[in-house]
Amino acid sequence: MALVFHYFLLVLVFQDKHVAQPFCLQGCSCSDEGFGRTLQCMSFSLGKIPGNLPEELKQVRIENSPIFELPQGPFVNMSTLEYLWLNFNNITVIHLGALEHLPELRELRLQGNKLRSVPWTAFHATPFLRVLDLKHNRIDILPELALQFLANLTYLDLSSNRLTVVSKSVFLNWPAYQSRQQPGCGAKILSSMVLALDNNPWVCDCRLRGLVQFVKSISLPVILVNSYLICQGPLYKAGQLFHEIKLSVCMKPQVSTPSANVTIQVGQNVTLRCLAKASPSPTISWSYPLSIWRKFDVLTSSTAEDDVLSQLIIPAAHLVDSGNYTCVASNFIGRSTLVISLYVQPAQVLPASQSFSISWEGNSYIDLRVVKQTVRGILLEWFAVGNVPEEWFTLYIASDEALRKEVVHIGPGINTYAVDDLLPGTKYEACLSLGSRPPHQGQCVVFMTGRDGGRLEDRERLLHISVVLCVLLLAVPVGAYVWTTQGPCSCRKWGLHCCPHRRHALRCPPAVPQSKDRSFRDHLTVCEDGEGHRHMKGNEEKEEDSD
Repeated sequence: MALVFHYFLLVLVFQDKHVAQPFCLQGCSCSDEGFGRTLQCMSFSLGKIPGNLPEELKQVRIENSPIFELPQGPFVNMSTLEYLWLNFNNITVIHLGALEHLPELRELRLQGNKLRSVPWTAFHATPFLRVLDLKHNRIDILPELALQFLANLTYLDLSSNRLTVVSKSVFLNWPAYQSRQQPGCGAKILSSMVLALDNNPWVCDCRLRGLVQFVKSISLPVILVNSYLICQGPLYKAGQLFHEIKLSVCMKPQVSTPSANVTIQVGQNVTLRCLAKASPSPTISWSYPLSIWRKFDVLTSSTAEDDVLSQLIIPAAHLVDSGNYTCVASNFIGRSTLVISLYVQPAQVLPASQSFSISWEGNSYIDLRVVKQTVRGILLEWFAVGNVPEEWFTLYIASDEALRKEVVHIGPGINTYAVDDLLPGTKYEACLSLGSRPPHQGQCVVFMTGRDGGRLEDRERLLHISVVLCVLLLAVPVGAYVWTTQGPCSCRKWGLHCCPHRRHALRCPPAVPQSKDRSFRDHLTVCEDGEGHRHMKGNEEKEEDSD
């Protein structure tokens, strides 16, 4: 009987130990510390925080895991949790209600994650939070009221983030939050806060003026871990300490120009200048009537700390370039505009030996370009402005394979034409002129098709725009404009210089309608591209002297 009773006691003890042993998550370790039970999950394989965590835990530590969010729900039954460490995970977002059920939380550590922002109002549910570690994240903004629900905070680490500008009010208002939470304490400092802000890409312009003053005169209750904060921008202040710089007050842009009215001769180069003074430095843009079709180079430089000079460069001005050019300078304070009026006068007639091969059609202007490529064709689009009221256009399309040029008459109001069934490995030229005028008075583009490999992906790469030759109207590179102002040589001569060993006549016959002017044929010159494509050349070398 005694033996049976002894065995019965052993069974009871075993059952009691088995029931008393608390649950621990598989793959993690649990231990009893002085402050309570702890759960540690290192290199956790799950992609989210489990929802069945033990209720009695005081500390949860999950690190080096693929967790990508801090959702709402995992801590519903963990109202006694005091320490939540989620360092070195992949957390990119914290949901607004993620901390709702953690009223006793004292520490939240999120070091080494990928947070870009923090829902600061979520800390309304954690009034006793004292430590918030957010270093080595990607946070780039700190709202002015970020600390309003963190009155008991004693340590805030925002180092090694992407903060560029922060208002000093973020930290100056913090003592007021303390007093509001515990009325009756007067001006008494309830606690101090240790603050880390180093290793952020601070942009030291007028927007950071308040924080710089705060750092220079910092005092209790805020203690800065490292007061030697360094500017990373703008360029002229990079590397300077906060204690070394003086920042001006923010200011709306003020714009000016050396000359608001500019008059030039047609074909001349002109540079329009706009000087903007602002803090922070403004961005400058230009607008003008033909900005969609006429793209000009813009050079921007800083002449002083708060001064920016923008130069709009117009090469070989056309009559249609006359008009108002608006310079717009803006920063976060506001924007200012300045209008510069440009007048382009017709050029005086020069002797034939000194004139360029430019086809001015009075006050009219035509710009022809390839705007789209299909599997076996292209879409041509043109823009005409000036003295072209309700006039027809004539489009000439030629290739080195066709015996004659294709002539297409297009009615007024139409500005596109689709060219289909292009042959592979063939050079083409398209010219547009007004009415029935000879084609040398229009704009031309030259392009070449690639070889057809038979496959769809090869046909999609059929068209290769090899060159837009200098017909000397528009839609040519800036370099071509510069070249046209250097001397009275023709485009054909320039092309022959490019390909001195490849001079022979085209196989295309003269255009229809016939014209004694040879400029439509003379400017066709393309160099070999190294892929075996045939290239267009100028006329016979014997014609070189005649130009």
